[in-house]
Amino acid sequence: MFKSIFIAGALALLTFASSTLPAFAAAGTATNAVVVAVKPAVLSQAEAKALQYMREEEKLAHDVYVTLYGEWGLRVFSNIAASEQQHTDAVATLLARYGVSDPTTGKAAGEFTDPTLQGLYDELIAQGSVSAIDALRVGALIEEVDILDLQERMAATENADILRVFANLLKGSQNHLRAFAATWENQTGETYAPQQLDQAEYERIAGAASRSGSANRGSGRSGRNGGRP
Repeated sequence: MFKSIFIAGALALLTFASSTLPAFAAAGTATNAVVVAVKPAVLSQAEAKALQYMREEEKLAHDVYVTLYGEWGLRVFSNIAASEQQHTDAVATLLARYGVSDPTTGKAAGEFTDPTLQGLYDELIAQGSVSAIDALRVGALIEEVDILDLQERMAATENADILRVFANLLKGSQNHLRAFAATWENQTGETYAPQQLDQAEYERIAGAASRSGSANRGSGRSGRNGGRP
């Protein structure tokens, strides 16, 4: 009789344990999932400064193109300005994600925190206001500088978020350079020569469009028929 009671009690205990342990295990798994939730990595000072600089540099491109479109009415400027707004917004998203201050906060069109960029903006507007041809060279120059700056900053980081955004910006700048160069060539009948990139790098970028069958994408022959990037 005692043996039967002992066996029955043991079976009851095993039944209780088997019904409750999975619940405890599931609860423990859920708790651990919360604890190991992925957080954004902390940026180095150099990475934070790179984001801030590129935020303003993309704003500079946007503001210059808006101004030069108003001056000359070339559609290539208005189309690329819209793309540059997306570029600077993408960098702003990273600044917010990593808690880095935005240098464009409170800045109107043509206003910049970085004194070098402020001086460059003023200079580029002066150059682009001479003629439509000069304006197109300014646009191409901005994109060449943008390409070089992006390449430099991509080489200095391993942060996946930054690399992904900067790679997209780099592709956009290459497209924009091709558009400005093609429009300049259509306007002048001459061959565009790079102003900051070396000849081999420029030919590689220009040749990418030729290989895809879109060498003249974004070009326009005159006035308000300037092309789409």
